[in-house]
Amino acid sequence: MLSYSYQRKYCGKIQAVIFDWAGTTIDFGCIAPAVVFVQIFEQAGVPITMTEARLPMGTHKKEHIRQLLQMDSIKNRWQEKYQRFPTDDDVDQLFENFVPIQIDCLTQYASLIPGTLKVIEEIRARHYKIGSTSDYLRNMLEICLKETKKQGYQPDSFVAVDEVPSARPHPAMCLQNAINLEVSTLESCVKIDDTIPGIHEGLNAGMWTIGIALSGNEVGLSLEEFNSLSIEEKNRLRAHAYERLSASGAHYVVDTIADVMPCLNMIEARLAGGERP
Repeated sequence: MLSYSYQRKYCGKIQAVIFDWAGTTIDFGCIAPAVVFVQIFEQAGVPITMTEARLPMGTHKKEHIRQLLQMDSIKNRWQEKYQRFPTDDDVDQLFENFVPIQIDCLTQYASLIPGTLKVIEEIRARHYKIGSTSDYLRNMLEICLKETKKQGYQPDSFVAVDEVPSARPHPAMCLQNAINLEVSTLESCVKIDDTIPGIHEGLNAGMWTIGIALSGNEVGLSLEEFNSLSIEEKNRLRAHAYERLSASGAHYVVDTIADVMPCLNMIEARLAGGERP
């Protein structure tokens, strides 16, 4: 009988970086989905705030609507409007209303976040593969891909939420990217995301994670809106976003995609030492 056991360690380089979309590579502030959630609830006669609309961000859009309707504040407003609490039929109807409005506005919010192309160029130079996950449906994601390709960004793999059995925080989209990209081990992958479910998605897949604070959902302001703030207000919002993403388990948190390369360097150093996520 053996008296010892042995642990296999990966000590190689990063093989793949898997990016989120809105708030991470495009749409500074993750505006596109938030404004549509506000709009469909307004149309239903039960207005919600932008802050409320953002709380479940990162989940499947239909699940996002379900979670909004489960919030006490919104559920009670729904009961006041319709003399009953919301049902699954209401979720279905709101989601049906959501899809065409979201599709119609995506091109308005498909600009790359500053620094994206430079980071992609550096990643390409290192021969990392590039994947992506999104809580957009496939037909929505294809609109984003068409727009970003014009700007010089096209990942090697892209997986939409309706192409896998389970949405975030389940790891299915990350795992499908790993399959598509033919990486040899999950600890060689890095997931970069601006939402807590997106960070959990990467962690659940056994990957390194980097949270995006300022350009994403946790701050939720366009670049122009953010730049107009005082230094004190910027610092307050930054601290809040960093705290939230760090508490979610992210290995690193940075302001925007422009700041991820030092984190990738540190991850490679940790991998060389045999560390795992």
